[in-house]
Amino acid sequence: MKQLLKKLTSAYGPSGNEETVREIIKKEIEGCVDEIKTDSLGNLIAVKKGSGSKVMIAAHMDQIGLVVTYIDDTGFLRFAPAGGFDVTDLIDRKVIFGNGIVGVVSYENEIKEIKDVTVNNMYIDIGAKDREDALTKVQEGDAAVYYTTFGGNGDRVTSCALDNRSSCAVLIETIKNLKDSPHEIYFVFTVQEELGSRGASTAAFAIEPSACIAVDVTDTGDTPKSQPMSVKLGEGPAIKVFDQSVMVHPAIKNIMIDEAEKLGVPYQMEVLKAGGTDTGAVALSKSGVPSGCLSIPCRYMHSDSEMVDISDMEGGVKLLTGLLNDGIRI
Repeated sequence: MKQLLKKLTSAYGPSGNEETVREIIKKEIEGCVDEIKTDSLGNLIAVKKGSGSKVMIAAHMDQIGLVVTYIDDTGFLRFAPAGGFDVTDLIDRKVIFGNGIVGVVSYENEIKEIKDVTVNNMYIDIGAKDREDALTKVQEGDAAVYYTTFGGNGDRVTSCALDNRSSCAVLIETIKNLKDSPHEIYFVFTVQEELGSRGASTAAFAIEPSACIAVDVTDTGDTPKSQPMSVKLGEGPAIKVFDQSVMVHPAIKNIMIDEAEKLGVPYQMEVLKAGGTDTGAVALSKSGVPSGCLSIPCRYMHSDSEMVDISDMEGGVKLLTGLLNDGIRI
């Protein structure tokens, strides 16, 4: 699992540019499913065929990024965020573009207090001498992502892009472990979740599943003086109840709880005050889809050094595999 996660998080894949991640996943699951296709928006859809109802399992491939909006005469890059950033997480962080160009994010020297830093007075420094030099390396419209090394101690690993490559790894391992199911299962590795769950919305519209479980990361409440939240690292995957995009279908939530208890998988209940996942987009597709979410606890989300516990991911694989083997019946 750890080596797979390292491979996935090392891949460049901001929203709208998920091609490299998609190819890695495709190679990992070839031979384990009956059909693999890429739809017009870029979602990777892997199908395990069956005679039962359609069930969609989703995890997004994209990571947050910075899109170059302007290159000034001195060669510094202005940018817009593609996804949710706290500007303090960006200061003096390294970023990398798809062509391998590395830069540093900083802010204008006349800003005296951190509270006054905004995206509008920040820039990316790629070491260019002037605009002409910068244009030989980067173009307006190019996207950069955090550039950090994968590492960790024991089961606790840190990296950029654990949101949501950790969940992609969970889906990959579930595909490899799943032997049989009463369903026809659509494993969907979605695009552009960080920009509003766009890939999940179009995929669900086309597939018309009878039920869906999305897999994503969630915040934790286990760091010093953190916002109160019951989810902790290393105490099992979380079963979502609510976030700003969805009130989870009670039948799906209860099925997930029952399966976790049956399998002896430690689990936690997630009530997220802010944010959302692909779950919300799928739930509102067409006439509605009963949807739930399996969440991987993650510290320092949307930073360059997110942290997850491998045991939570392994518990997620066991729970998801059990759910699909036993069947999701509404």
